Amino acid sequence: MERSGDWMSQAESDLDHARHDVDAGFFEWACFSAQQAAEKAAKAVFQRTGDEAWGQSVADLLQAIDARHTVSDDLIDAALELDNAYISTRHPDAHPSGTPRDRYTRKEAERLISYADQILRFCHDLLAAS
Repeated sequence: MERSGDWMSQAESDLDHARHDVDAGFFEWACFSAQQAAEKAAKAVFQRTGDEAWGQSVADLLQAIDARHTVSDDLIDAALELDNAYISTRHPDAHPSGTPRDRYTRKEAERLISYADQILRFCHDLLAAS
């Protein structure tokens, strides 16, 4: 069953969640939610084409999409940075000391939200064109 609309809808919700987390000062969760939004948007593209999307790496997913649709180097770079937030935003032992709450800033969260927004727009455009 093709559910790209559901995946994209959840991606948009995750991005909204990220923005609310910034407003509330939960920068680590904003970074994680931004990564999740981008991942789900990329998976929406796979849903539309009936292909299997494997893993949680936004960069890997976009590189797979690049086999059919040109993905800019800037978008891949943004995805690589988003991927860095997948584990380290949630696990204290991902850092030498302190908690993820101590390691993420508003500026970083806003940057990752901007990257996720770019990826969502890219994926949305692919879905609209297909």
